[in-house]
Amino acid sequence: MNVIIQNMEKIVWPLGTLAAVLLAALLVHYLLFRALDRLARGTKTIVDDSLVRHLRRPARLIIPILAVSFLLPLLTAPPRMLIFLKQTFSLLLIISVAWLLIKLVYVLEDLILNQYSIDIKDNLEARRIYTQIQILKKVVIVVVGVLALAVALMTFEKVRQLGTTLLASAGIVGIIVGLAAQKSISTLFAGIQMAITQPIRIDDVVIVENEWGRIEEITLTYVVVRIWDLRRLIVPITYFLEKPFQNWTRISADLLGTVFLYVDYTVPVEAVRAELKRILESSPLWDKQVCTLQVTNATERTVELRALMSAADSSRAWELRCDVREKLIGFIRRNYPDGFPKVRAELTDRNTELPENS
Repeated sequence: MNVIIQNMEKIVWPLGTLAAVLLAALLVHYLLFRALDRLARGTKTIVDDSLVRHLRRPARLIIPILAVSFLLPLLTAPPRMLIFLKQTFSLLLIISVAWLLIKLVYVLEDLILNQYSIDIKDNLEARRIYTQIQILKKVVIVVVGVLALAVALMTFEKVRQLGTTLLASAGIVGIIVGLAAQKSISTLFAGIQMAITQPIRIDDVVIVENEWGRIEEITLTYVVVRIWDLRRLIVPITYFLEKPFQNWTRISADLLGTVFLYVDYTVPVEAVRAELKRILESSPLWDKQVCTLQVTNATERTVELRALMSAADSSRAWELRCDVREKLIGFIRRNYPDGFPKVRAELTDRNTELPENS
């Protein structure tokens, strides 16, 4: 009975000590971040706010683990129990450090993006920075995750022995892994190339697969395009490096819009041109850059008129085109009711063409 009690004491005492240390570390974390939060609210800089917001959760894990790591060599416990505790807390320490590094990337992202606003009219530079940060952030997270997993696995003795065996046949393994991961590696490099060359950026207006939309998200493997009717088009990231597509905001956001009208030859072009100018001058969507009406084609039945106008961005250009089209049609209907395309035919009395003896 005494032996059982002694064995229980050897187990309960270390566990109780660990529990007390963990509770004390959590209390230290609470008091520390409460004080840091109060200090951050008293300053106008974003650095301390971002640090407190992003590092609070990983610190809640890493502070108790560090406290226990310093305590473990001082504990008197059964050898198997000590080995288990050391292994467990080593893994938790690796995970918490990786988590902390990832959160530091988010802090760096906040510091950089705070200097750029994507909500302004001329936001090409901001969208370029946003795109680079988003892609590079995902690359860093993947690299940190892979390294953390590798370090965690190397803490197991059997895995280390397996690694030694694999290093002996690294050539064969490298070939097999390279062939198996060829597509994944090419996709990863495509994402890095996208961040450097930037054929597309966040919030770019593009035409992909005959769909008009905006770039909503860029990951290492795919791009999300928000289509005009709020559908999402998921496109592999390699698509934008291998296939042609339209980018309406590659250099600038301003855009030319066109409206085609098909009218009769009797409609005076000068009157329609004057009406187009009046419509654009009264519209807040027009940027006062381009206002043109041209006869671009003439067939045996109709005249093709092309109204050309400019707007600050693609959304305004679309609304302006719809507004101009509607008002020009109304103008022609009111002032030239016979000016729309019509079919001309000559009708004859069939009876007059029949011979008299029929």
